[in-house]
Amino acid sequence: MEDFSYQKPKTVDDAREAYSASADGLFLAGGQTILPVMKLGLAAPSAVIDLGGIEGLRAILVTDSVVSIGAMATHATVAASGDVRQAIPALSDLAGMIGDPQVRTRGTIGGSIANNDPAADYPAAVLALNATITTDKRQIAADDFFVAMFETALEEGEIITNVEFPVADAAAYAKFANPASRFALAGVFVARTGNSVRVAVTGAGTCVFRVADMEAALAKDFSATALDGITVATENLNTDIHASAEYRGHLIGVMAKRAVEAAQTKGGGK
Repeated sequence: MEDFSYQKPKTVDDAREAYSASADGLFLAGGQTILPVMKLGLAAPSAVIDLGGIEGLRAILVTDSVVSIGAMATHATVAASGDVRQAIPALSDLAGMIGDPQVRTRGTIGGSIANNDPAADYPAAVLALNATITTDKRQIAADDFFVAMFETALEEGEIITNVEFPVADAAAYAKFANPASRFALAGVFVARTGNSVRVAVTGAGTCVFRVADMEAALAKDFSATALDGITVATENLNTDIHASAEYRGHLIGVMAKRAVEAAQTKGGGK
């Protein structure tokens, strides 16, 4: 690991100033990805700006229609929040599935979605619930946020401040996890709001994506059997030491049905 300066600003404005003043700075959220990368010598920033000192980025605010989660809220905090569980149980469930207790205690929602790991859990919730990502500069719709593997719509130096999730009528997340890392080999988040259904898949491809055929079928009949016969093309799915593209394609169908069944049981909060 190379030498770097470390700063822990108290406000978003101070964090932005520190970043602008650095030659090659980066923002530190939970550090679950960037610190291992730095230890391996794959990244050597001149300055690390720790966002953990900005108390306002940890807030969780819940209304009848929206769950707003600060970017620095940890997975453990979201999983344990009674307000979040009351409004969107699936969001609490998902947060509780991430990694292990150590990861959940340090990892943050902002860090997760900014990193956009193709096997991360939160991107599926953001996309399926049609969330809005608020930064220090603007608001970004979920459909516009995730661009490609480890790439988002964030501009250089842009800071995520919070994520707003509309409360769905019914929602659930199901994943087949790698037993070692707990990353998703395939994870599916299903959300129904009125006559609209969104289905988002993580872990199976190079970036989180929606499945239009499943959404159309579930909009007509929100039941697991409505997904019978629907398959996901495998040419854009991952093949690695853990699973083939064909196996991941099969898992998407299985996890989607489980998510629908769970959504019917748990509902969404409205």
